[in-house]
Amino acid sequence: MWGSLFLKQKTKGAAKFSTKFRVCASKSESSTVNRLDDLLNMDIRPYTDKIIAEYVWIGGTGIDLRSKSRTISKPVEHPSELPKWNYDGSSTGQAPGEDSEVILYPQAIFKDPFRGGNNILVICDSYTPAGEPIPTNKRHRAAEIFGNKKVIDEVPWFGIEQEYTLLQPNVKWPLGWPVGAYPGPQGPYYCAAGADKSFGRDISDAHYKACLYAGINIGGTNGEVMPGQWEYQVGPSIGIEAGDHIWCSRYILERITEQAGVVLTLDPKPIEGDWNGAGCHTNYSTKSMREDGGYELIKKAILNLSLRHKEHISAYGEGNERRLTGKHETANINTFSWGVANRGCSVRVGRDTEKQGKGYLEDRRPASNMDPYIVTSLLAETTILWEPTLEAEALAAQKLALKV
Repeated sequence: MWGSLFLKQKTKGAAKFSTKFRVCASKSESSTVNRLDDLLNMDIRPYTDKIIAEYVWIGGTGIDLRSKSRTISKPVEHPSELPKWNYDGSSTGQAPGEDSEVILYPQAIFKDPFRGGNNILVICDSYTPAGEPIPTNKRHRAAEIFGNKKVIDEVPWFGIEQEYTLLQPNVKWPLGWPVGAYPGPQGPYYCAAGADKSFGRDISDAHYKACLYAGINIGGTNGEVMPGQWEYQVGPSIGIEAGDHIWCSRYILERITEQAGVVLTLDPKPIEGDWNGAGCHTNYSTKSMREDGGYELIKKAILNLSLRHKEHISAYGEGNERRLTGKHETANINTFSWGVANRGCSVRVGRDTEKQGKGYLEDRRPASNMDPYIVTSLLAETTILWEPTLEAEALAAQKLALKV
């Protein structure tokens, strides 16, 4: 790529009908980038059957994502066709240096929106060389719960609303905010349009399309109440699939923000004060809840959830106490509550569900950084497999004014 720079040549006297110019060639600074783009966008399918598989797994913090690539001899359609792999667990906080090998088991496949073609993203979970799940492998336990016949028969559906915040690099301050200062108060930013109200729409739209390309069951997206904060919805997804789709969508979002030079945070309260936090509201139903008379089963599920409130809160995301304050569309972290169309409750039931006598419930307690394997499997366990004593159930029903 060469650009032309025209400089008027100095001459004695003025030419009547023409002007002479000296032509200089200057190399464009974007030429290297353009050549890289050609290679990055190259379609290798006419030249080889081999594909690139990006193995993705959860790191030692339980929220960080790691990945590395390998060549596979031909396109695959199922994770069982892929080989197990390993990584250095001592570098991710998941194994000691003297015994650092951790084994990756491929579990779910998605199309790779970055490399295109037949290339894939592979969601994996992690095991010791002896085949035992390591402590940060929450998928293994979730798969056991979702593999229970009682749970399978109830066909649990999940719709997860993932909120996230975009930060300016270096300063770690929300995108669109004046550095070291605050924008106007909340109100005009939710689902808004305009350069003074919507910050990061290109990232949200790029993520939306990339998820659709990958095969993630993304349902929609919108700007959130706090400026620089966005949300997307995944579902309805059945069982363990919900966790796989959320984790892959998070990985894609990390990659897109990396390319955009923007920092992604799933902190449940990125800015202290009179600003909304970031949650991961989880909509949930079983086959019985979706059928006629299901509202009674929804109320029974709410009873069970109230009795295990502490267990759920402890598993619903680090730092969630900074978000669940009873303000900014949240319930207080220490008190379980429910209501119809009430966004200040722990669990919300929609007006349509109440009217139709069947449907779903929304657990509003999970934080934006929650592990979807933990949250979805815990909801299924508490509402399908766990049975409280009749005495405890009666006391909870009286406390919550539920007639079941």
